[in-house]
Amino acid sequence: MTHDDRLLPLDPGVRNLARDLYKIVRDLPIVSPHGHVPAQLLVDDEPFRDPASLLVTPDHYVTRLLHASGVALETLGVGRGPLDEADAREAWRALCTHWHVFRGTAVRYWLDSTLHDVFGTGLRPGPGTADELYDLLADRLRRPELRPRALVARFGIDVLATTDDPVDDLAAHAALRDDPTFTTRVLPTFRPDRYLEPAAPGWADAVGRLGDAAGTGTGTYRGWVEAMAGRRAWFRAHGAVSADHSHEDVGTAALDEVDAELVYARALAGTVGADEAVALRRHMLLEMAHLSTQDGLTMTLHPGVRRHHHRPTYQRFGPDTGHDIPVPGAFTDHLRPLLERYGTHPGLRLVLFTLDESVVSRELAPLAGFYPSVYVGAPWWFLDAPASIRRWRESVTETAGLSRTSGFVDDTRALCSIPARHDMARRLDAGFLASLVAEHRLDEDEASDALVDLVVGRPAEVFRL
Repeated sequence: MTHDDRLLPLDPGVRNLARDLYKIVRDLPIVSPHGHVPAQLLVDDEPFRDPASLLVTPDHYVTRLLHASGVALETLGVGRGPLDEADAREAWRALCTHWHVFRGTAVRYWLDSTLHDVFGTGLRPGPGTADELYDLLADRLRRPELRPRALVARFGIDVLATTDDPVDDLAAHAALRDDPTFTTRVLPTFRPDRYLEPAAPGWADAVGRLGDAAGTGTGTYRGWVEAMAGRRAWFRAHGAVSADHSHEDVGTAALDEVDAELVYARALAGTVGADEAVALRRHMLLEMAHLSTQDGLTMTLHPGVRRHHHRPTYQRFGPDTGHDIPVPGAFTDHLRPLLERYGTHPGLRLVLFTLDESVVSRELAPLAGFYPSVYVGAPWWFLDAPASIRRWRESVTETAGLSRTSGFVDDTRALCSIPARHDMARRLDAGFLASLVAEHRLDEDEASDALVDLVVGRPAEVFRL
């Protein structure tokens, strides 16, 4: 069962303040400016197949910890396509049998909230309740009120951003936009990573497809830039407000035009060296910032992840299957070339995310505390958990304040976890602001204004919603 005071401060007096603040924002609409729920899911609006395919198989937060506990990814349905009922039950039993491994994790918090708030059950998963709970959830998933569109309306999602390949025709987004019965704004997000990694397998073919989609030749570096600009314009026309980038580092350094063309040509020919490929990617990322100053797409950077850490799992199951692992972050020097060029440009919004807590107070907060273009992104992925969020809020606020942050991002493929994640952030921020009031560092009316701003004002400004 969930508790009304979950995540609020322990001190009774501060908790009372936090309760009052939380009530102000509890029912405000959800603005989700960065996530991974596919638009096609909402176009199709089909009932979810079963509890496992909804809550287990697609959620690498869930599958990775089960895998660490000895459950094979095959058992959980990863990489297998639609499961029949017997296999779906087996995957669900694996979750319930290993429920204890989620104690104290953010995943446990989200799943508890989902089971209680979405499905209306307080039945705790476990070996003895697995089949009963599966049957209960399966029955409720057949109801109209638990289809995807009905859930989006029930959750109060006002804005939902997706993550999309630059060559996507965005037909699903157009269908949702033109449907008068669907009022949530579903916005595409321009995600060009694969086109900025010249050393990656298949890069030349991908660049060719980019040119085809843009109607522009990509045989030269300048043609690549024109194709990117054209596809960004297409995304803008379909409602996009941001371009999202996730590379191992955020290095940005300009090549002169001649060198860029030469290295680009070698990359197309498959003869580029490793150092040259990195140099070209860093030049390309700088070009992306330049385009953002022109077209107004907020630029978000999610660096510092070693993708596909376990090659055998990647080769067998593909990406996003739980084995991407954080590496140390570095921003101050890596971003200096970009910020010297565009850091004070009025057209740039730059949101910096990290998986390395050590750089939050040392680098991100000071950068956001000087450059008008820079905002500190909310904790994501491994850090979107209660204790991490509290540490993050304290680290950023002392140097950069509240206004230089992005607003919460849920960064999830799991539709049913969206309200739980946003509610978690609202409760934690209510507790943080209540502590400032209790310490006589902030008046209560300021705290309430600040909390509303964190929930709806920050994302609206940072992402130009």
